[in-house]
Amino acid sequence: MWRRDFLIPHDGIQKLVDDNLPYRDLQDAKVPVHIVTTDIVSGDSVVLSDGPAAQAIIASTAIPGAFAPIRYKGFYLADGAISSNTPIRVAVAKGARRLIVLPTGYACATHAPPTGAVANALHALTLLIARQLVSELEGLAPGIEYYVVPPLCPLVGSPYDFSRTADHIERAILSTDEWLAQDGLQQRGIPDEMRPHSH
Repeated sequence: MWRRDFLIPHDGIQKLVDDNLPYRDLQDAKVPVHIVTTDIVSGDSVVLSDGPAAQAIIASTAIPGAFAPIRYKGFYLADGAISSNTPIRVAVAKGARRLIVLPTGYACATHAPPTGAVANALHALTLLIARQLVSELEGLAPGIEYYVVPPLCPLVGSPYDFSRTADHIERAILSTDEWLAQDGLQQRGIPDEMRPHSH
C-alpha cells in the first residue's frame, strides 16, 4: 500500500468509457469537448481537446491516492478538480461568453462536522472548492454572463453517503425544475446557497 501510487486500478472506468462513448478521439465529438486535468507535478491545469478520449476522461477522474496519474505528453495527469474544480477561466479562454454553472460537491453548512476522518477531509475540500468558485465568478469580466444553478440546501446527510444518492438526485431535479420555472436562466448572479450561511 505504501509503495504503489494507487489503491484502485483504472480498469472499471476504462470499460465504462469503452462501452458507452460513441467516439474514440476528443476531436471527433459532435460538440467540442475540452477536459480539464491537473499536472500532478506542477499543479497546473492541462486542458485536453484532442487525442484519445478514454485517456483524457480517465486522467480527469484520477483522484490522487485512489488512482494513479496518467502519463500523457510528458505530464502526469490527475483529477482536474485539484487545479480547477469548476473550470470557468478555461471556458472563457476557449471563447465562452455565457456560462451556466452546475456546482457539484458543495458542502452545505451543517450544525456539526461530519463523522470520520475521510468525511471531514472531503467536507473541508468541498468548502474550499465552493469558496474558489464564488471568488472566480466575482472576478469575471463584466461582459461574461453567468447563471448558477443553486445547490441543494440544506443538504440532508453527507454527500459522501452513497446510499442516499437517489434521494440527492431526486431533490436536485425538483430544485432545478423549480429554479427554471422561476426564470433562473434570466437571473444572473451567485445564489445565496453558495455563500457562507447557517440554518
